[in-house]
Amino acid sequence: MHLLIPFAAPLAEAGRHALATLSLPRLQALLARLGEVERDEGDEWCLSPPHERALARALGWQGGAGLLPWAARQAAATGVDVGELAWGLLTPTHWHLGTDQVSLLDPARLMLDEATSRALFDAMLPLFTGEGFVLRWGAPLRWYAAHESLAALATASLDRVIGRNVDAWLGSDPAARRIRRLQSEVQMLLHTHPLNAEREARGLLPVNSFWLSGCGVLQRSAAEPPQVDERLRAPALNDDWAAWARAWETLDEGPLAELLKRAEQGRPVRLTLCGERSGVAFEAAPQRWTQRLRSLWSAPRVRDILEPL
Repeated sequence: MHLLIPFAAPLAEAGRHALATLSLPRLQALLARLGEVERDEGDEWCLSPPHERALARALGWQGGAGLLPWAARQAAATGVDVGELAWGLLTPTHWHLGTDQVSLLDPARLMLDEATSRALFDAMLPLFTGEGFVLRWGAPLRWYAAHESLAALATASLDRVIGRNVDAWLGSDPAARRIRRLQSEVQMLLHTHPLNAEREARGLLPVNSFWLSGCGVLQRSAAEPPQVDERLRAPALNDDWAAWARAWETLDEGPLAELLKRAEQGRPVRLTLCGERSGVAFEAAPQRWTQRLRSLWSAPRVRDILEPL
């Protein structure tokens, strides 16, 4: 059993304060039985966050930061014939204009239903087909685009951009400039779209742009993917650190308790913890009873493991 936990550690000061108050006894007991086997050092400006890099490694994928083909993988899983085309994930979004920056809000806050999503997808479709793109609708918040220029286009993960200034994550190479132009055209189109006027009248956020990510040609998986538990993601991205701490407690009581049980039974387990900069993986190693006793006394504190991530 391989459990991968994204957003295990925050960068925000309020989040780090929440981390200091956590009590995670199962995780602490688990760390006493496991040994570190892999560490992925990075920073918060890498286009691919640590959890995406860890999942890509577990799948046996090749590719640098921002060049991991999540769109092709998700499209294929939903029945799209991806072939040998390079695909990208188009996420309908709301860009919020602040006093000194434009930030991208969590797309989940759009509460976008299928009918509205399909109507907006159909409205912007001609803008993309006119540029030679192939588009497929996948889900209310997942549209797919294929184009040869996406084969080597490095893009920032949506998880990097939510709640942040979009300008810091927009590329400048020719293929990225095409996407920026399409974003501008889509923004003008959606600004006057009747569906957005209806949404605003109902107190809903308008859909006023999109984000492109996860570009590339499908890579086959060389291994079974780990179990990815994303319950920390939404609270972390929305700076709700009280909810993030509660989610950590439910993780400790559920999946981590199960992992601990397996480790106590001598079954193989792997735990990967990912923050916004780095990730670290642990596995059980055969131990004599004296080694196990020493490890119980010398196990690293949960906080010491998570803070550097």
